[in-house]
Amino acid sequence: MIVWLFVPVAYLIGSISSAIIICRLMRLPDPREQGSGNPGATNVMRIGGKKAATITLLGDLLKGLLPVYIAGLMGASLELLAVIGLAAFLGHLYPVFFKFKGGKGVATSIGILLGFSWLLGFAFIGTWLLIYKLGKISSLSALCASFISPVYAWFIVGDTSIVSAAFIMMVFLLWRHKSNIKRLMNGEE
Repeated sequence: MIVWLFVPVAYLIGSISSAIIICRLMRLPDPREQGSGNPGATNVMRIGGKKAATITLLGDLLKGLLPVYIAGLMGASLELLAVIGLAAFLGHLYPVFFKFKGGKGVATSIGILLGFSWLLGFAFIGTWLLIYKLGKISSLSALCASFISPVYAWFIVGDTSIVSAAFIMMVFLLWRHKSNIKRLMNGEE
């Protein structure tokens, strides 16, 4: 029963904006007011460089991974792990600490997928890296990897709750990247 407490805790952990905190600590501009205006690792890269972006990426990844992984160690069912993962993901997208205006969710979703299954997370990362190597466009890489992640979840984990969570994250990732999709279609990304 105590693992159900992971759901609100996962949302609160997801609500911690790594980008905003790292930019404040490193005395960089607020990522919501610079570059793309998105509090995520790609925008932090634009305004603060590789070191700040890497730390942001790891922070966002860990806030997806840790709640799912720890709940799994405590014996949470796959259904509960799916709910915990979605809570962390929604916390990142709609953070209570930052007026419900968060990032796009790519790194946090990777952490969640790693928490579900290391192989599932690495399948996402491998797809992202392959598409990035071919096209050198971060948003396209994220979109392709997230689009195929429910299929990976089906073949790697085989549980409908995990597949459903991967599908829901994919839908939100596509929605959050709608401006990127428009620029990709116009050849401007």
